[in-house]
Amino acid sequence: MNQKAIIHFQEPNFPYPYDQEDVIFHNSNVALAGTLTLPRSIGPFPAVILLHGSAPFDRDVSMFGHKLFLVWADNLTKQGIAVLRFDKRGAGQSTGDYNSSSLEDFADDALAGVEYLKTRKEINHKQIGLIGHSEGGMTALVTSLKSKDIAYIILMASPCVNWEELVLKQEESLMRVDGISEEFITESLKFRKRLFTILKKEKNREIAEPELREVFEKYFDQLSSTERQIAETYYGPLEAQIQFFNSVWFRNNFVFEPIGILKKIEMPILALNGELDLVVSPKQNLSKIAKTLDEANHKDHAILEMPQLNHAFQTCKTGSVKECAEIGETTAPLVLDIMSDWILKKTTK
Repeated sequence: MNQKAIIHFQEPNFPYPYDQEDVIFHNSNVALAGTLTLPRSIGPFPAVILLHGSAPFDRDVSMFGHKLFLVWADNLTKQGIAVLRFDKRGAGQSTGDYNSSSLEDFADDALAGVEYLKTRKEINHKQIGLIGHSEGGMTALVTSLKSKDIAYIILMASPCVNWEELVLKQEESLMRVDGISEEFITESLKFRKRLFTILKKEKNREIAEPELREVFEKYFDQLSSTERQIAETYYGPLEAQIQFFNSVWFRNNFVFEPIGILKKIEMPILALNGELDLVVSPKQNLSKIAKTLDEANHKDHAILEMPQLNHAFQTCKTGSVKECAEIGETTAPLVLDIMSDWILKKTTK
């Protein structure tokens, strides 16, 4: 078996044992293009909308040679659950601008998907849920407070701490597993904290930009060529990093506090995280989810840390992002079964 076949072995082959159609729905002037998959059994069916992580992903979440949402949609639909997945605004065939958008925008996009599903006779309108991966879990939380039509949510490796904590832990973990020296990690985190101080102090992006640029240039100038290459590994070249951290998108996420919303959620929640997830740490986030839901007396939730899985829920060795393209599976089969089984227990066929 060649390397390409190994990488793609979980992707479904046409013809599919379910119906599939391309759809377009709208959030104001933004057109969202997606795919709806429907079981061939007798409906109406429970349904889920898949919500993307932190990038302008297409409907399949194509990354590292894998198609995450394609595999998820295939598995869920085979179990009798309708699935709507769509190109994130600014990606694929969807319109809109990703970098100038906020979680509120992404949540409104998800709500437009809910409204679209409610027009379909094949869908049980009282059994529409959300599955959010990474940032998509944050989107699911915001969406769930905007509509009474959300029946359940699944948080897949979703951040539930503020982004200052998240990014610092993420950067430290990823550098350490990749063998970066402790001295460089320490200096990198000090640098990142200086950036975050500017973001918290200066809300105006145009005013903040020259101050950020000065700090970036001073830091990068004192790096050796090897160190500069390391510094560019995770967020790109100097100019790309300035634009990234000062973008509308990052600034909105930076001030977002998921716990405040999580306290208000009443519908059933399933939260999963991989043990070796270095992007969204299970120790940092799952404990916060559990504590928050318990203190809020939430009645119906399950929280699972999955052994030996990374941020994409692949079986891995270290959790380094560098492993993702080299791993054969797109998502561990046990995770796919947990998602579909839990949804079917919360809905009726």
